[in-house]
Amino acid sequence: MPSSLKIRLGAMMFFNYIVWGAWYVTITTYLTTTLHFSGTQAGAVFGTSAIASMISPFFVGLVADRYFPAEKVMAVLYGLCAVIMYLVTRATTFAEVYGLMLLFCLCYFPNVALTNTIGFKNIEDPGRDFPIIRLMGTFGWIFITNVIGFMKWESTTGQFWVTLAAAVVMVVFSLTLLPHTPPPGKGTKFSAGTALGLDALVMLKNKAFLFFAVASVLACIPLTFYFSFTNDYLNEVHVENAAGKMSLGQVSEVVMMLLMPWIFRYLSVRMIIIMGLVCWVLRYILLALGDPNGGLWMFYAAILLHGACFDFFFMTGQLYADQEAPPHLRNAAQGFILFLTYGVGMLLGSFLSGGAVDYFTVDGVHQWKPFWLSSSAMAAVILLVILIGFRTNEKIRPKEVAGT
Repeated sequence: MPSSLKIRLGAMMFFNYIVWGAWYVTITTYLTTTLHFSGTQAGAVFGTSAIASMISPFFVGLVADRYFPAEKVMAVLYGLCAVIMYLVTRATTFAEVYGLMLLFCLCYFPNVALTNTIGFKNIEDPGRDFPIIRLMGTFGWIFITNVIGFMKWESTTGQFWVTLAAAVVMVVFSLTLLPHTPPPGKGTKFSAGTALGLDALVMLKNKAFLFFAVASVLACIPLTFYFSFTNDYLNEVHVENAAGKMSLGQVSEVVMMLLMPWIFRYLSVRMIIIMGLVCWVLRYILLALGDPNGGLWMFYAAILLHGACFDFFFMTGQLYADQEAPPHLRNAAQGFILFLTYGVGMLLGSFLSGGAVDYFTVDGVHQWKPFWLSSSAMAAVILLVILIGFRTNEKIRPKEVAGT
């Protein structure tokens, strides 16, 4: 594969995740400190991304996979993202911001699947080349969160203007530099059940997989507590460049990705997930007990645990679902897990985290310590569910051993 194509695909991922990362961890800071939204309102706005994650498979399966080239669909969607984000910079009421962010997320999140499609379809060896191309998306996230933090845009509309600019770049990029990628499902019949991965429901007859599916939904609740309100919390306790410091979580994620093949060789799926949930419990305790003076190291430790928290549960879970599914249900299994986690779980977490912020607010002052300890308690309950119900000695096996 030509090096120039790798560079173009890497740049596609880089800017695609700038469009996401520029606002994702900082929007609640803007909503609560600048627009003075309640925690429940801010959580609801954050939850628009979960709603979009549940709906976007319908759009991708119905339109992008069947009628139009992926790069052309992306250009239109990014153009709409830019227009909507401009309107967000001018919106001040909850109804306006909620409606606009829902529209934005409905336009943006199909692009996550479409960029993956373009990457997979235009490289010779996806197993060898795609991880490096996708890693450029993580670097884009790290880059832009540091920019937002350094420029002190966490509580301003600056984050939305950056999102708008990156979306415009992606419009031009999609129309001029991306390879032509015809619709892979042209002429096929659309199935809502297949789009959402509901064909994989038969796998719930396996007791271990059933407990794993339930735990996947539950685990996204405390995950959303972290993504929704950590930046708001760190800014409120006067941690300098909070968004930039939070990007260390993505750095740790990269490191952990490199270590995962070794971990898979020696530990079972059950043990890896248990270790990940232990990290979740510890992370929230560190956030509860840390402070920007003598306890700043606790904030760093909590952020750096992100790699283990995320990869030990979500990356392992995706591979486990792929391994356990019959060959004809593997795509459905991945769709089903994504629907449960980034859809149902994150939506529940968005509303519960916002409600918890309001519950732990006394006379207008956020009581962050009990907020984070409640998150730790939730992670501990999920850990208990896994310990009791998820009984398997399976390891993540190489593809050739797994019989694929």
